[in-house]
Amino acid sequence: METPIGPGAVGINLNNIKVCARCGLRYDWRKSPSSALKMTYCSSLCERADLGFTLEGLLKVQRAERPATEAEPVTPAV
Repeated sequence: METPIGPGAVGINLNNIKVCARCGLRYDWRKSPSSALKMTYCSSLCERADLGFTLEGLLKVQRAERPATEAEPVTPAV
């Protein structure tokens, strides 16, 4: 449906309205605070509750570096 609805000259374009995969609420995906999955979840809270993590948090995770030990023997691959 391309007809804008709501007050004012602009209104709401129904092409931008999605339904959250977790809570079922309707939301404008362009304004969703969910950083990576805007077209799936209405908020980062729903994203975290459904996945157990947010993609934003996952992208910020850094691998812990192994402590430097004295020269570890390297075994050749056979």
